[in-house]
Amino acid sequence: MHVPPSPPLLTVMGVSGSGKTTVGAALAQRLRVPFADADDFHPPENVAKMAAGVPLDDADRLPWLHTIGAWLAAHADGGGVVSCSALKRSYRGVLRDAAPTQFFVHLDGSPEVVARRVQGRPGHFMPASLVDSQFATLEPLGPDENGVALGLDRTVDELVEDYLAVTTGSEV
Repeated sequence: MHVPPSPPLLTVMGVSGSGKTTVGAALAQRLRVPFADADDFHPPENVAKMAAGVPLDDADRLPWLHTIGAWLAAHADGGGVVSCSALKRSYRGVLRDAAPTQFFVHLDGSPEVVARRVQGRPGHFMPASLVDSQFATLEPLGPDENGVALGLDRTVDELVEDYLAVTTGSEV
């Protein structure tokens, strides 16, 4: 693991239902930097496809990843946090190409816990039926990737503290 940049530029990653948005927003608030939810960058076609229970393919994701990468690049000097599934190493590569100093925070957990969370989310376009496809696609962070994996079974406050302890050795 490398040290995150200062000011922090983070991508909170993981499968749908892992808590990326909640943890990402909490990290951004704690670190006093802007937050963006990558779901807000999906074009209507992607949302409709997922809502119909059809997993996105790489062609669907590439323009979306470039848009997220542009947001990260625009916030590189002042810091920022984005929540983005970033399930494949190649997807993270697109984001790294746009913002090379970013640090990935992978919210890691079991398919059973995530499926329960997704089933309990009213009004979200990602159905529980796609959880298995998310885990099938997931490529965990490699040892050469700038980031850390944190267990998603912890509370949001605990995850924020875990991030701070792992990356700075102290609390903000």
